[in-house]
Amino acid sequence: MTDSLTDLRDRTRAFAAARDWEQYHTPKNLAMALSVEVAELAEHFQWLPTGRAGELAEGQHQAICHELADVLLYLVQIADKLDVDLHAAALEKIKLNAIKYPPPKA
Repeated sequence: MTDSLTDLRDRTRAFAAARDWEQYHTPKNLAMALSVEVAELAEHFQWLPTGRAGELAEGQHQAICHELADVLLYLVQIADKLDVDLHAAALEKIKLNAIKYPPPKA
C-alpha cells in the first residue's frame, strides 16, 4: 500500500484494538458494513434529478465527505484482513479496464 493507505490501515488497526473490536472485524462483517456505508452515500443522491454536485443541498457536501470516509476506511480494513495492496490492485484494474474498454479510434 502507499504511505497514505498504510497510515489509514495503521490508524484503523489501532482504533479497533483500543476498543477490542478486532474479533468482529472479519472480512464478511467488514464487507457488510461497507455495503451499508455505500448505501448511506447513495442516499444523498437518491432523489436528485441527475445527481450532479450542483444539485446537493447545503450541508450535504460535508455529510457526503463523511460517508466517503466511512467507505474508504472499511475498504482499507477489508484489504488489510485479506492482505491486499489496494494501490497495486487499483493500478492492475486500470490496466485491465484499458484493455477491456479501449478508447475509440479517431
